[in-house]
Amino acid sequence: MARSDDAMPKRADLNLLYAARGLRGFGDGFAVILIPAYLSAIGYDAIYIGIVAAASLLGSAVLTLAVGLLAPRHDLRKLLLLAAGVMVATGLAFPAFENIVFIAVVGFVGTVNPSAGDIGVFIPLEHAMVARGIADRERTAAFARYSLIGALAAAAGALAAALPDLLASAGIGRIAAFRLMFYAYALLGVAGAILYRQLPRSQLGEARHSAPLGPSRARCSRSGCSSDLIFHCRRPAPSSSGRAS
Repeated sequence: MARSDDAMPKRADLNLLYAARGLRGFGDGFAVILIPAYLSAIGYDAIYIGIVAAASLLGSAVLTLAVGLLAPRHDLRKLLLLAAGVMVATGLAFPAFENIVFIAVVGFVGTVNPSAGDIGVFIPLEHAMVARGIADRERTAAFARYSLIGALAAAAGALAAALPDLLASAGIGRIAAFRLMFYAYALLGVAGAILYRQLPRSQLGEARHSAPLGPSRARCSRSGCSSDLIFHCRRPAPSSSGRAS
């Protein structure tokens, strides 16, 4: 009974990560399509759109490496909350600027990239949380569900990229409709932060190490056992047929 009670919080934490992955995938699904359309609407051609896309990919790679260096020494939940804050700032900053330099900077430090969420600061952090919250035998299935939820949510987000056209047909300006979608992306970041905040504190350095000799190691230390004796004790006993011969 106690075993099932211990597993319940971990399952709840995993569901929170699934929900956050779905929200983020939905937002990335429409944002990755709307950014080129938004840049085109404010007057930039394919060259500038490519520059922003390259800056987004490069920034995601740099930030992912930085997270890999920081994660072993910091609480994973705090890092996820920080990443959610960057997602909110990205959604607010993209519609706030029309200068290509500022837009490229936002793309570099932001969470949107042309890969629709397959790389970025969230991925290594969420993977670490999923791996710590599930038993070894269930880990493959957990990551399969995680990937499936992200893919389905991104597909739904890609369909939602048509909303600016619907808003424009209702009388809202096309650029204003794009900006509303970026604000929706920021709201998804807020929702993700609410989910991340419910996760337990977790740090990669908290992994437990098992002693090779178990309880006998402490007894050997107190009694002054030599390494030769330990090795002799761990050797298999000779078979009865060997003694008879």
